[in-house]
Amino acid sequence: MHDRHLARFGAVIAVASLAGLLAGGQQLSAQTSTPDDWTPPRMADGRPDLQGVWLSNTATPLQRPRAFAGRARLTDDEVARLRERAERIFRNGRSAFTTPEGAFFAAVENVDTYSAQSTSSSIGMVDLEFTNRTSLVVDPPDGRIPPLTPEARAREAAVARGWQFKTGPEDFNNFHRCITTGVPRLGGNFGAGPYTFYQIVQTPRHVAFISEAFHDARIIPLDGRPRLPERMRQWNGDSRGAWEGDTLVVETRNFSSNSYFRGAAEGLHLVERFTRSGPDTLTYEMTFTDPTTWASPWTAEIPLKRRDQAIYEFACHEGNHSMVGMLRTARLEDTAANNGDRRTGGR
Repeated sequence: MHDRHLARFGAVIAVASLAGLLAGGQQLSAQTSTPDDWTPPRMADGRPDLQGVWLSNTATPLQRPRAFAGRARLTDDEVARLRERAERIFRNGRSAFTTPEGAFFAAVENVDTYSAQSTSSSIGMVDLEFTNRTSLVVDPPDGRIPPLTPEARAREAAVARGWQFKTGPEDFNNFHRCITTGVPRLGGNFGAGPYTFYQIVQTPRHVAFISEAFHDARIIPLDGRPRLPERMRQWNGDSRGAWEGDTLVVETRNFSSNSYFRGAAEGLHLVERFTRSGPDTLTYEMTFTDPTTWASPWTAEIPLKRRDQAIYEFACHEGNHSMVGMLRTARLEDTAANNGDRRTGGR
């Protein structure tokens, strides 16, 4: 979805809607301040307490739109204007549900009603957090993910072909097969950007990251135990954590060849950093390295907000009813295409 919005954004609003957004004050925005005397709460072992339920609801797009090239930050006036527009668009009872990034582009375009191929209404969407940043990608400085290698493009093409033809369940990605959305959650319908709830549970020897979507639980050792052998591969990789000052650093390797993150699989090396940045905020930074997938490493950063809520079981599709429906629809499409070929004599 986000690629379609980016294309439309670059073609349509770079001249018109963006000019309307930028009209007004150009005062540089101020950082959200944390009291100078604030220190993170600590566990009994003296480590920062990361526990609780955290929400990712930032509307900031993953990559910096071309129309904002050279601008890492928006002004306070621009952010306020986007927030007002999103409130109007997605509380009108007529707009479709979308990801936070989709809401960002709808607000920039200043549409009257957001339309999409969605069976869900925008009513009840989790509140959006508009920030001054123009991309979640913080490195490279241009806010863009480095170019894909030829072999990564081939992997993406294979996934696209599988989705197009849907010969069998194996042609669907891990998300549509309800196996896992992968590690980390960044982008896509149930990635780290769109309304993702996390629960963190912490002990001196382990930390557990529980995600609402798919109800995945990553249990990460902190006790310095050896890594799994290189030959042992897992859907979500093999993670080990350690503290660097007040930041929890989690390094993950040994992804399966059947894993998939934006074209990366077994070659992915992921480093995540979790830092309490305020009484109700946690900064989640992730760095991706895979020479078989990207021309260079890149880093994204997501702000998480504490929520006084519980997370509940998320059933992907019970009994695989959705899988049966998607395959049946594909066979009906095949039949219609074959009948069309017969009527036209194969032309």
